[in-house]
Amino acid sequence: MGLLFFAPLGAAFYLYYAPGGWRPVHRVNHGDLIDPARPLPEVSLPLAARESDAGRSKPGLFKGKWTLLYVGAGSCAAECRTDLYNTRQVRLALNREMDRVQRVFIADGDLGDWPFIAREHPDLITLQISPEAAPLLALLRIDDTPVLAAQRVYLIDPLGNLMMFFAADSKPKGMLTDLKRLLGLSHVG
Repeated sequence: MGLLFFAPLGAAFYLYYAPGGWRPVHRVNHGDLIDPARPLPEVSLPLAARESDAGRSKPGLFKGKWTLLYVGAGSCAAECRTDLYNTRQVRLALNREMDRVQRVFIADGDLGDWPFIAREHPDLITLQISPEAAPLLALLRIDDTPVLAAQRVYLIDPLGNLMMFFAADSKPKGMLTDLKRLLGLSHVG
């Protein structure tokens, strides 16, 4: 009688944990997980603004909230504008949970169209790349593609760990689904 109950359990353990064992191929996340998560350094970068001396970000910027991070050229061409728009819409679609998420744009060079950024993205934290950003940019590099050319949206957890990224062709609906799932499971941030 015991074999009737324990045989399926034993077979499942063997199939899952045996070398070359069977693993489900379906995944539920839309973004690409970074395993293991990468702790990001605490850096203070110059805030991008119209004024020449706008100040600096606080060193623990990526801690305390979920962060959607985009790194791109300061000129912010069409792809950049689309990605910033998508992150804004995803954050707004979170409704009551939107205060748990912040958006950060790290620009290489001066912002070409500051009035557009200020008007369309008032909640966006805009920073400029400086020499202090080198360790951060090194950790954002996923493959051989330079970070500035990758056009990825990175997801950073409230503990300051880079844990997921969304490719340039990712759909905002998938990003929203992943964020809703993470916010529902997380009690941090």
